[in-house]
Amino acid sequence: MDDQLQRLLEAEARAQAVIEAASQERQRIIDDTLAAVRDAEARFDAGRAALRAPFMHEAQARADQAVVELTRSYSERQRILRDLTSRHEAAAVEAALALLLDPSV
Repeated sequence: MDDQLQRLLEAEARAQAVIEAASQERQRIIDDTLAAVRDAEARFDAGRAALRAPFMHEAQARADQAVVELTRSYSERQRILRDLTSRHEAAAVEAALALLLDPSV
């Protein structure tokens, strides 16, 4: 009976050692996986700027083009208004002179 009890105790000790080794291996795998995930996240964060760069460049180019178009449009509108002002100025001066020279008009 003592012999069987001794074998059971030894089997339990071996089982406990296997469980402990498996637990340590499991923890090592988890730690390695977490480290790999952190590395992947770091690479992704570093590469994110490179991924965004073409889109940002295109957006900047579109914004610059819009500024150019708005400036051109504003300049054209300003030229038209100045032309209208000079045309109407002459008519206003004539009307004012006519009114001053002949108040009955």
